[in-house]
Amino acid sequence: MAKKRRVDEGVPGMELLVCRNPKAAKRYEIEEVLEAGMQLKGSEVKSLRQRRGDLAGAFALVTNGELFLHKMHIPVYEQGGPHYNHEPRRVRKLLAHKREIQRLHGRLTTAGYTLVPLQVYFKAGHAKVQLGLGKGRKVIDDREAIKRKQDLKEARAAMDRGKGRR
Repeated sequence: MAKKRRVDEGVPGMELLVCRNPKAAKRYEIEEVLEAGMQLKGSEVKSLRQRRGDLAGAFALVTNGELFLHKMHIPVYEQGGPHYNHEPRRVRKLLAHKREIQRLHGRLTTAGYTLVPLQVYFKAGHAKVQLGLGKGRKVIDDREAIKRKQDLKEARAAMDRGKGRR
């Protein structure tokens, strides 16, 4: 009889979403997306597997040729003892290829660009973070995006009305 697997046990192609950063898409115009691994402690992994994590206010920086994630909150693992737990808002190292980090560093030195974490998930049993490289939106850009969305909604409604006539 085959052994049943859990969703987050490392089945290739299966992903377990931990948390998203919904404000990132509203505040930034994302131009490029990058997937990076996370260097975590055991209690952090256990806490993330319980889908406990928060990306509000988090950002990534390139420091000395290495990529780091700042201000991500991973709550303390409740079943862990005081000696084995982690600091909830510690700086975490991100794992990516050296040439990707160098390319990102070049883009980040350009004025206005920032690295924003979009979501954290488990992929084949490993914790991953999806980073978005983008520029901050202005109020004018937000108005244009709302107008574009409204126009698209009206066009879809017109298409639906046209389908009913045939």
